[in-house]
This record gives sequence, C-alpha cells and structure tokens, in this order.
Amino acid sequence: MLFIQFTLGSDRYLLDSAQIERMLPLAPLKALPGAPAWVAGVLDYQGASVPVIDIAALAIARASRERLSTRLALVTYPRRGEDGATTHHRLGLLLEQATRTVAFDAASFSDAGIDTPHARYLGPLTRDDAGLLQWVRIEHLLPDDVQALLFAGSDA
Repeated sequence: MLFIQFTLGSDRYLLDSAQIERMLPLAPLKALPGAPAWVAGVLDYQGASVPVIDIAALAIARASRERLSTRLALVTYPRRGEDGATTHHRLGLLLEQATRTVAFDAASFSDAGIDTPHARYLGPLTRDDAGLLQWVRIEHLLPDDVQALLFAGSDA
C-alpha cells in the first residue's frame, strides 16, 4: 500500500494515499467561528466549500506551522447517516512535513496495544529503519457532532 507520510511533533504518521484525492499547497481559509479549535476553516476549492481540519491542532493541541512542507490533503470522508447509508464528503486536512510517499505491506502493521477512545483515528503501527509510524484512519477523525457541523446541508 502507498501512504503519505507526515509528522506531528517528532512522530511520524501515515495516511492511505487511496483516500487522498489531491495534495495542495497551503491556501487561504475562511474561519468558522464556533467550531472546535482544530477546525482550521473552509477552503474554496473549485467553487465548493470544503471544511479543513488541522491535524496538529486535533492531535497535539497546537496549530500546524506554515512551512513549505505543510500541505493540504483533500480526502473523501465517509459519513454514515442515521438510516445507515454512507455519504461521502470532501474534507481538507492540514499536514506538516507531508512531502513523502512510502510503501508498506498492510500485513506489516500491528495493534498499538493502547486503547485511545478520544483518538479513534489512531490506527496500527508499522516500522522502518528510522522507527515507528502510525496509520491515521481518516474515517474515524470526526466525532458525530463535528460531522453534523461541517457537513450540514451538503449532498456529497
């Protein structure tokens, strides 16, 4: 499998590249007053409003640094409705040091051994010569109340 590698502090993380529609440089965002601090704002992308999550603010409680290596990943976020049907929404993710793709066999990942109920997006671990990397599961990033806030009234 192919992954995009990024960092949170000094730790390395991975996103499945199959879930990424496009990688973009940083772009101006419209603020969303009243949203959680880790909701960076809304991106105007090809005439559509796309909510953007700051992964560093979500995970380690500090805003992503504006550097050349900080990227905006456009992903497809699956949202399960009350009727059980899944709809897909475009979501932006701010990622630090997201300039590298890496390949890992899915079988190389193992459970972290720690339950993280407030960070269900933290998936299994794998390793390379530089140490451990953790898979971030896009589908578990947003609590239900934040999904309702960000995707209110959107069709897909």
